Amino acid sequence: MAFSVVLHQAFLLAVLFLRTSRSEVLGAPLLLTPEIHTVSIQPKLQEVNLEWTVPALTHQELNMIFQIEISRLKTSNIIWVENYTTTVKQEEAVSWDWTSDIPLECVTHFIRIRALVDDAKSPPQSFWGNWSSWKEVSAQVSVDPDTLLLLPQDKLLEEGSNVTICLMYGKNLYNVSCKLQEEPIHGEQLDSHVSLLKLNNVVFLSNAGTNINCQAMNTTKNPFGTVLLVSKVLEEPKNFSCETQDFKTLDCSWEPGIDTILLWSQRFQNYTLCESFSERCEVSNHRNSYTWQITEDPQETYNFTLTAENQLRKKSVSISFNLTHRVHPKAPHDVTLKAVGATKANMTWKVHSRGNNYTLLCQIELQYEGEVIHEHNVSVHMSANYLFSDLEPDTEYKACVRCASANHFWKWSDWTQEEFSTPEAAPSQALDVWRQVRAEKGTHVVTLFWKPLLKSQANGKIIAYDIVVENEAKPTESEHYSVLAPALSTNLSLDLHPYKIHITANNSAGASPESVMVLSKDSGHEEVQEKTIKGMKNAFNISWEPVSGDTVGYVVDWCAHSQDQHCDLQWKNVGPNTTSTIITSDAFKPGVRYNFRIFERSVEQSARLVEKQRGYTQELAPLVNPEVKIDNLTPNSFVLNWSDYTSDFQSGFIKGYYVYLKSKELQCNQNWERIPPDNPMICKYDINGSETKILTVENLRPESLYEFFVTPYTSAGQGPNETFRKVTTPDARSHMLLPILLPMTLGVLLSIVVCYWKSQWVKETCYPDIPNPYKSSILSLIKSKKNPHLILNIKDCIPDVLEVINKAEGSKTQCVGSGKLHTEDVPTKPPSVPTEKDSSSPVPFVFFENFTYDQSAFDSGSHGLIPGPLKDTAHQLGLLAPPNKLQNVLENDYMKSLVESPTEETSLIYVSQLASPMCGDKDRLVMNPTMPVHGSEYKRQMAVQREPPITFSEGE
Repeated sequence: MAFSVVLHQAFLLAVLFLRTSRSEVLGAPLLLTPEIHTVSIQPKLQEVNLEWTVPALTHQELNMIFQIEISRLKTSNIIWVENYTTTVKQEEAVSWDWTSDIPLECVTHFIRIRALVDDAKSPPQSFWGNWSSWKEVSAQVSVDPDTLLLLPQDKLLEEGSNVTICLMYGKNLYNVSCKLQEEPIHGEQLDSHVSLLKLNNVVFLSNAGTNINCQAMNTTKNPFGTVLLVSKVLEEPKNFSCETQDFKTLDCSWEPGIDTILLWSQRFQNYTLCESFSERCEVSNHRNSYTWQITEDPQETYNFTLTAENQLRKKSVSISFNLTHRVHPKAPHDVTLKAVGATKANMTWKVHSRGNNYTLLCQIELQYEGEVIHEHNVSVHMSANYLFSDLEPDTEYKACVRCASANHFWKWSDWTQEEFSTPEAAPSQALDVWRQVRAEKGTHVVTLFWKPLLKSQANGKIIAYDIVVENEAKPTESEHYSVLAPALSTNLSLDLHPYKIHITANNSAGASPESVMVLSKDSGHEEVQEKTIKGMKNAFNISWEPVSGDTVGYVVDWCAHSQDQHCDLQWKNVGPNTTSTIITSDAFKPGVRYNFRIFERSVEQSARLVEKQRGYTQELAPLVNPEVKIDNLTPNSFVLNWSDYTSDFQSGFIKGYYVYLKSKELQCNQNWERIPPDNPMICKYDINGSETKILTVENLRPESLYEFFVTPYTSAGQGPNETFRKVTTPDARSHMLLPILLPMTLGVLLSIVVCYWKSQWVKETCYPDIPNPYKSSILSLIKSKKNPHLILNIKDCIPDVLEVINKAEGSKTQCVGSGKLHTEDVPTKPPSVPTEKDSSSPVPFVFFENFTYDQSAFDSGSHGLIPGPLKDTAHQLGLLAPPNKLQNVLENDYMKSLVESPTEETSLIYVSQLASPMCGDKDRLVMNPTMPVHGSEYKRQMAVQREPPITFSEGE
């Protein structure tokens, strides 16, 4: 500011010097002093309006230069100096405006003016005239002692502008700090209670404005503040154009650019359209378009000016055009399409036209699945038609048409679209068929495969596939099958005769050409060579040698999923002059073996297998190790066997097997390799070849622990590492005893089996439950000893007491404690019983000592009959005759052979019982008792403890 003032003063001195030189020639200078009349203020615009006159003006008008000075706070603080040149007329005031950089309410300003005549009609003036008196410019507002005030309030400005905010605060406040949003700002102190906050290059933050808040340190009141309404810079409208569709209206449009409207501002931006020839101006209600009504006055040329305006600035743009060059036709209408057969369609449409003298150019497009497949242009006055040909049957199409002025092209109209479909036609292509033959129980199980026809070949929706199977041995007999779509395979069970198979695809319009296959007796089962091939990434290069010269082509087939149960058979047809092909598929995976078969197709449509090939796109290391069995384990060797391991489904071709053997005291045999060379514990043996699956490990030590591990290897590496298995060689001596112990063990086991099988016989023979005196070998033993006392006779029994309880009247028998029978009642003749031969003839009863159950007595040599105690229980005594015969019964049937062991504490007396009424059980006597059983028969034996002798006494 000081530099500009000095510059102005230097300029004025130079002018004065020239004026002085000039006045010396023309005469005395004319000195005039301006007189200020009014000084007005517009606070919102921060403007000062100054008006003055020049008294004593000698001419009607003169060109004069006025110098204006403005000071702030005091007259000596000059902040603005400006020279203003104008023409002054007598009795006419001169005005001048000045915009302050700070709010005028902030501080007091002072203004003065002086003049210099710069006119040829007046003598030259070398120096300024006198200054007018200072005029005070004051709009200052008073601030309460405890109040803050920020000016201007709600200032509107463009982004990138500079602004100065005046901060005024009362005398009781100090240390005032301010923030722009959340950022601190610092001010310049004008006096003790006025500061200026200068903000440069203000940025747009939001359409709600930017907040400035200030607060004094010694107050707790809410902060005081103001809002800066920062708007985007108004842009010039872009792409302004006007066009007509009906010669009644002009549709004008433009791109308005950035919207400068603020949220809290009442101000807005508007767009005004003015046409210079008609001198019409109209304000648009939209930011980007306006419809201009064309008057009936013939006007071909238009010149439009579009003005964008807001409170801060204006921007304008203009265009000029001829109306007939700005025609944008309406879209065609009444579009119809009618199919003509399966491959043609006729299209008709109409256009909006001004008559036959006005021509439109229409563009036609035919689209299929979003792509344009046909395009054509047609000149139209009112209506037109077009024929589409070479269409595909059963296909959906979209026909599109648009038009433009043919004479002066401006723009195409909008598209008019119509979709249509062509009807179906019979399939045009024969099926690509193949088969897989499997022999099963004297028949051929044939699986037929076919690939689906392309849409362009099917000509419609395939409904079914017809199959005709013709036995060439019986041409007149054929079988028909129908497979519903979308199936692509079927199974047939045929005998071993040659067959011819015809396959066609059918839709609603007809059938396709037939595909023919001939099956011979050996179809697919010929003995051919199989060779190994190496694949590439996702591909195999298959080549073969031609076999015969009458081939019509070759077929290469393979399973897309070789390791899955679902084969997904694939095949590829190759021409007759080709003996190689590349098979590619995204389904090929590394580490999977693929098997290819090459068939030769003859003129008769029969296929003969000529070669097999197998390979991997990339070989991998084996994933599974074999399950190894240990055979023939000896003290010095054992055999490793993994014959069940199959290499067909491994991840590479098995080239051999590595056998690892580990032991603490192992010396590697010949052909074994130490792994690593400095490790004395592991030996490795390489079996070169995948067919060898057995290995004998020899030269081992008896009673030693060995660990082994078997893994296959391919060109990509060996199988996975697993835990070593352990085996211990047996002792050499135990190995020699094995031929002896094994037969002995077998003999013992055989004896046990035989004994178990004959156990019942042995039991009955050697130790029956109830010995039979006639069958037992005891009798022979007794006879051999010639001891008559071993046979018990009745006469040898001398009862102690025999007491008759009741004779004819039905006496009862009672056991008495005397232990003796009445001897006077004992008959001298021994009783007899019927024998088996003659039931009437008596035989003596046979009583014997049971050596089986009383072995102690037999061993002690006490073979005499010793009477022992007979326990009186209901199951040990019984009646074999009526009461009047009780004496005979007791004599004949209840005499027991009682044997006791020499040791009384442990011996038992065994009593042979007969089924007869018991002693003391008179109530159970019946009038007609059953006949007694023969005395030689044995009943159940019971073991009883020794007790005092039993006597029979007469009861009460």
